[in-house]
Amino acid sequence: MASRSAFILFCVLFLATEETLASVFSSRMIHRFSDEGRASIRTLSSSESLPEKQSLEYYRLLAKSDFRRQRMNLGAKFQSLVPYEGSKTISSGNDFGWLHYTWIDIGTPSVSFLVALDTGSDLLWIPCNCVQCAPLTSTYYSSLATKDLNEYNPSSSSTSKVFLCSHKLCDSASDCESPKEQCPYTVNYLSGNTSSSGLLVEDILHLTYNTNNRLMNGSSSVKARVVIGCGKKQSGDYLDGVAPDGLMGLGPAEISVPSFLSKAGLMRNSFSLCFDEEDSGRIYFGDMGPSIQQSTPFLQLENKYSGYIVGVEACCIGNSCLKQTSFTTFIDSGQSFTYLPEEIYRKVALEIDRHINATSKSFEGVSWEYCYESSVEPKVPAIKLKFSHNNTFVIHKPLFVFQQSQGLVQFCLPISPSGQEGIGSIGQNYMRGYRMVFDRENMKLRWSASKCQEDKTEPPQASPGSTSSPYPLPTEEQQSRGHAVSPAIAGKTPSKTPSSSSSSRSSCILSSMMRLFNSLLLLHWVVSLM
Repeated sequence: MASRSAFILFCVLFLATEETLASVFSSRMIHRFSDEGRASIRTLSSSESLPEKQSLEYYRLLAKSDFRRQRMNLGAKFQSLVPYEGSKTISSGNDFGWLHYTWIDIGTPSVSFLVALDTGSDLLWIPCNCVQCAPLTSTYYSSLATKDLNEYNPSSSSTSKVFLCSHKLCDSASDCESPKEQCPYTVNYLSGNTSSSGLLVEDILHLTYNTNNRLMNGSSSVKARVVIGCGKKQSGDYLDGVAPDGLMGLGPAEISVPSFLSKAGLMRNSFSLCFDEEDSGRIYFGDMGPSIQQSTPFLQLENKYSGYIVGVEACCIGNSCLKQTSFTTFIDSGQSFTYLPEEIYRKVALEIDRHINATSKSFEGVSWEYCYESSVEPKVPAIKLKFSHNNTFVIHKPLFVFQQSQGLVQFCLPISPSGQEGIGSIGQNYMRGYRMVFDRENMKLRWSASKCQEDKTEPPQASPGSTSSPYPLPTEEQQSRGHAVSPAIAGKTPSKTPSSSSSSRSSCILSSMMRLFNSLLLLHWVVSLM
């Protein structure tokens, strides 16, 4: 609210002669130095007078007062956007494919779904009018709570809308006989014969703001319109207990949930995932991460961001870096485990094996090549992935213990060859212990060590927005933009052409004011990120 008020206030100050003003938000405006606004300024003593209007001191005081007001309204902590039932994610081990899940609410009346979190794909899909879906009763899954999984029916939701083939985001438009048909979809995943297919619909995703690590009351609920895959038919792993109640694609494409939320002005164009060692974690939409964190840029494939891909300069085991081990890799929470290019995989595996004093052994149903059995789990050096500018992602526990019984520990190196030259995939298992920030504004991966407990991490920083009514899907104009604009600086200022009667002094003052405005706006933006 403070960001919007500051933006509108400056626009009124400098562009008051304009008949119209383009802005994403609207609110009641009180001039900082109006009679009503003077009461909010506390920097002047009773003996002091206000600076002369339009003087530099005048605008400095205005900015200082406004920044302080923002701090009072927002405090030192900012809001983040989370699923309506909270930020917590859960993992139920092998019963659900070692992935992380969160409950989300969709439609009107809302229905809850336990969806897998996947940064390696883009579409949010849920079982819907099922022709071929996984079982949805809780008794079928031994580690699931008593809450049954649900099936979505668009006709039962008053806010559901048909998503037509004519829409820009319908990738399957070429398969439609008419642009007025409902858009079909098919998503194929890396696991063999695993897919989801059906029809696209538009409906409400229920979210809420999380302030100071506490869920807000019902008045802060956010109803965001998103595109949803009505998944009529699933195959492969989706019929065997992996994502039986749907999957939330968090990728960079325009059809993903983060894209809709950011383009609607609900959040900063970023989100974070955090996975701890106890099979739980957190998800925050709008999170830019703590002030101290490491980062590396995302890479493009064929001149576009088709996934969260980063470049690894070298793989190191402990303090020893292996030669010729540079590669590119996806950061993919939808992959349970990690894959490396064949040659690099072999170098890393042999170096880890050299530090393990245990009996090599193969286990039924386990496809990993380097597995062992011992009386104790050995201590091995960390795997370090070196990025540019000396940033390093450290995997402190590279081994995976899957069974301990009768005094014996059975464990493996949970890495496999990717089958693709020079391309790997960092899976969810090696993200544990980190707060992984997918900064889509600056196209960077950021990370910092975290226990994924809300009371022990800095609160995510996000720009709060108006949430009184459902947000529409992005317009064609919004869809054409490369990235969303932060609500703090959103809006397009109309160009101003001075009239012929304007004096040169007025033009000079306007130019100086605009430069000051830009400087203050930049300063405000920097302060908001602190």
